[in-house]
Amino acid sequence: QIFLAESGGGSVQTGGSLRLSCIGSGYRFSDNVMAWFRQVPGKGREAVAYISRTGKVVDYADSVRGRFTVSRDNTVMTMYLQMNSLNPEDTAIYYCATDSRPRATHARWYLAETYETWGQGTLVTVSP
Repeated sequence: QIFLAESGGGSVQTGGSLRLSCIGSGYRFSDNVMAWFRQVPGKGREAVAYISRTGKVVDYADSVRGRFTVSRDNTVMTMYLQMNSLNPEDTAIYYCATDSRPRATHARWYLAETYETWGQGTLVTVSP
């Protein structure tokens, strides 16, 4: 059974930084593309960042580009999201997601339906 577990969320002030981690288990980690999404209660899930199987291809939502950095270490089955220059608009529950199917292409990275497996989420709160 594939399982994802996020960690690293917390409360910071505007301008602060956090580093989220997502550990995978139950599958060959390097076979899967991965992504970060976030969701504010009452709103839809928003794509944040994408990373390919090898980590050579990454992509970001315009709202976080230049502030967030996604990376992965396949040897420890972990994906990371380094978040800098945080602002209150970044407050959300952050989810990691993964998929191994051929349909999980870079072109579809921003669609939640692309990913079959999701973690439980970690809360990030940014105060003014």
